[in-house]
Amino acid sequence: MRALDIIAESIRVGYAHPTNILNTLIELENEGGLVAVRRVERQLSLGTNALRQREHPHTDLAQKWLGAARAYLITQAERKHAV
Repeated sequence: MRALDIIAESIRVGYAHPTNILNTLIELENEGGLVAVRRVERQLSLGTNALRQREHPHTDLAQKWLGAARAYLITQAERKHAV
């Protein structure tokens, strides 16, 4: 999954522009639907906990990716519910 590669590289280097985060989540949904976004959110949740336990220096960025994925899912659910 290309999105996981983008996320992993971003966390490795310690930087992600907000636009890149949003575009990655949009591409992920376009490729696999909200189910794919939920899978990545789950992976980010597990990965962030593992990074925190290892005291990784970019744990905060992983947490931002996780928050963005969760916010994206909530927003999409609200949009679908409003229609």
